[in-house]
Amino acid sequence: MASGELRVANPKPHQRLEIWRQAMLLVKETYSVTAGFPKEEIFGLVSQMRRAAVSIPSNIAEGAAREGDKEYLHFLSIARGSLSELDTQVHIAAMLGYLAVDHQLNDLVDRVGRLLNGLSKKLKTDVTKP
Repeated sequence: MASGELRVANPKPHQRLEIWRQAMLLVKETYSVTAGFPKEEIFGLVSQMRRAAVSIPSNIAEGAAREGDKEYLHFLSIARGSLSELDTQVHIAAMLGYLAVDHQLNDLVDRVGRLLNGLSKKLKTDVTKP
């Protein structure tokens, strides 16, 4: 297992999902990065970024626990919305000089986005099957 990867003993079904593990790493990186932001941002950008980041794996987990693919898709849609919020906030942080424009947080956001899109496409295909 690579450094920084999440290890879970006796994982629950959502914890076995690569998308959930990557989203958890995104949370960890978001918390780490925002710890270095100016103190005046603690109730502003820091709080917004952390809430958006936490929402992503939380909604993935909640969707995975639902009975049907339609409900799962709904929660993945919410996770995608939170990911878009975080992406915007990362760009704001870069614009304000709190982050480098090419910070690794951007790569994690992109990776989680690709995984969300892939899982959503698979579930949509499953939902439309007779």
